[in-house]
Amino acid sequence: MAAGPGATTDTDPAAGAGEEEGEHVKPFTPEKAKEIVMSLQQPAIFCNMVFDWPARHWTAKYLSEVLHGKQVRFRMGMKSTDTVPQFETTCSYVQATIEEFLAWNCDHSGISGPFRDYDHSKFWAYADYKYFVSLFEDKTDIFQDVIWSDFGFPGRNGRESTLWIGSLGAHTPCHLDSYGCNLVFQVQGRKRWHLFPPEDTPFLYPTRIPYEESSVFSKVNAVNPDLKRFPQFQKARRHVVTLSPGQVLFVPRHWWHYVECTDPVTVSINSWIELEEDHQARVEEAITRMLVCALKSAEDPHNTRAWLNPTEVGHFWFSSWQLASCDKSTLARTFVSQFITSKVVETQELKTNGEDMKKDELNVHHLMEVEQTGSQNLTLETLKQEAAGPFGPDLLPVLPSSEKPPSERGGIFENDDKDFVGKGGEHFGKLHCTKRQRRMSKSENATVEQIASNHAAAPSQTFISTDDVLDCLVNPQVTKIVAQLLIQGRSL
Repeated sequence: MAAGPGATTDTDPAAGAGEEEGEHVKPFTPEKAKEIVMSLQQPAIFCNMVFDWPARHWTAKYLSEVLHGKQVRFRMGMKSTDTVPQFETTCSYVQATIEEFLAWNCDHSGISGPFRDYDHSKFWAYADYKYFVSLFEDKTDIFQDVIWSDFGFPGRNGRESTLWIGSLGAHTPCHLDSYGCNLVFQVQGRKRWHLFPPEDTPFLYPTRIPYEESSVFSKVNAVNPDLKRFPQFQKARRHVVTLSPGQVLFVPRHWWHYVECTDPVTVSINSWIELEEDHQARVEEAITRMLVCALKSAEDPHNTRAWLNPTEVGHFWFSSWQLASCDKSTLARTFVSQFITSKVVETQELKTNGEDMKKDELNVHHLMEVEQTGSQNLTLETLKQEAAGPFGPDLLPVLPSSEKPPSERGGIFENDDKDFVGKGGEHFGKLHCTKRQRRMSKSENATVEQIASNHAAAPSQTFISTDDVLDCLVNPQVTKIVAQLLIQGRSL
């Protein structure tokens, strides 16, 4: 993978290790780091911020000793180049210890145990979304090994963190998180992140099937897209970076991301940071949950596997038999009056305390006008100055990539260790020089085109499925409008 303008191919956190150990001075104070996290709208990499964290030694081998004998669930996927995303609903699962995972990952022939049915040359394994509170339930002292307070969040440690352990090729399908922003600490191995800005949402063909709380998936395989079926994806602005051990990636709110492991063993730790904007998002999620549950459960009340993400099993409000036994009015009362209303009320209570959205955010059209006129008032020079502001050798912006997807370059299974990271803010001003109002208007038009193309792509289809209906009803832009109308209605 060739580096783009302003990129570096040798972002090595170990390069400055001597200085780190000798000086013991971090480039940002907790207050400054938090200011960056809460204000930056661009993905970026923090360097030299975790050199003294005990968790920097959390290799898979170390964790296998800490969690000796404890079984965790691994998601098993195919090392393939199919154009269809490998959602969690299409994967198989294995309960195994980390020791057993490491033994299988060494590609030992004739291995027995839980991985015996999975040829290492054809499958990858991923222990993903492992919450510390469940994983280390009897070893809570270990929470202190993760020190998010260094980023300005006092008291936040492993208790609010999630662990990820994967083999080469393991990946998370392209999605966005409905709530908060994300800090990701890379401990062992490398991961390649493909990121897309929120304005490009229509080009990512969003879907809520499979359903997972607070996750909006893309129908597109970001690294091997079917451009005949999803032509608008070509307009999405891909940002690519390879995250190395010792680095912390900041993912702003609502940035799409596809994440793949590019080394034989990878270990990551992340924490989702709550934001004020999440209050309305929770109303949107309640609306989505109601619609998905009502339509899909009515379609087949005894088969949730086809539409409910495995991460939701055991957490979904109603079991299949409960849903099947509910009439429509009961279902509506339960969801709308109890949950959606509670979220709207919560949002309004926060509003009265001065912590909620500005009034103009409750009006969709006015919101779009603010986006457009605001960007018109910013001069090119101002944008350049703002863009260059916080960046330097210890905070690297993730730049747009002009490269082709991995599928057209041989994929991650070939040697490729170049990073798409800008140094010192060089060329970063160009990132925001394109007028945002043009991008916003194009995105609005693309929303309708995207939904239409979903059906045009399959001319032989003679019926409209519930998935087709849901793609329209729970499209992120639609639920946003509905949530705003509900909040407005309650305040009249």
